[in-house]
Amino acid sequence: MIIYLDESGDLGWKFTAPYRNGGSSRHLTIASLAVSPPNKHRPKRLVKKLYTKFNWPTNVEKKWADMALEERVFFAKKAHELRVNYPDDIKYLSITVKKQNVQPHIRKDANKLYNYMIGLSLLNEMSKHETVTFVPDPRSIKVESGNSLHDYLQTQLWFEMRAKTSLTTTPLDSASSLNVQFSDMLSGIVQGHFEDGNSKPWTELRNNISYKTLFF
Repeated sequence: MIIYLDESGDLGWKFTAPYRNGGSSRHLTIASLAVSPPNKHRPKRLVKKLYTKFNWPTNVEKKWADMALEERVFFAKKAHELRVNYPDDIKYLSITVKKQNVQPHIRKDANKLYNYMIGLSLLNEMSKHETVTFVPDPRSIKVESGNSLHDYLQTQLWFEMRAKTSLTTTPLDSASSLNVQFSDMLSGIVQGHFEDGNSKPWTELRNNISYKTLFF
């Protein structure tokens, strides 16, 4: 299995000002695309279709934040179709934390919170497979807490999950990977619902995302 990951929101804690106007996001979402190797071209193909259909410049990465509602809903519908057509080979997973409810002592090391969120979202799926290639956007990897995310996940798999999963971590930024871009769009759907109440894309896809919430 190959798992691509990206995030939406931030790890700031300034709640005295509005988000995007001096304040931090009130939520942080981490979303992943899990796909079997023989089917990894299918999400890529959908992203390519978006560039063609909406005449996006191919020399610039299209971020979810810059997509119009029509484009977002189209992606959500097509992502839904992918999941329905390949239920055993393509999966969507996410986890969203309500940051205002995170205790002060945890805020001091937000990297541990981040790693814990990824583990809570992905370890169960990872443990089902003999080998997993994990492809996060490198901007999403927090290593300042001492142990790297890779070591944290591998340790949890072997000792807590009692799984034999062999994990390979290969960071790849979204500008270089259409499947990481796909994960960016997934995280945008979930974050948009919780952060802004922009729920039309979420309505299209919510039954096909294995989503968790933390500190709600």
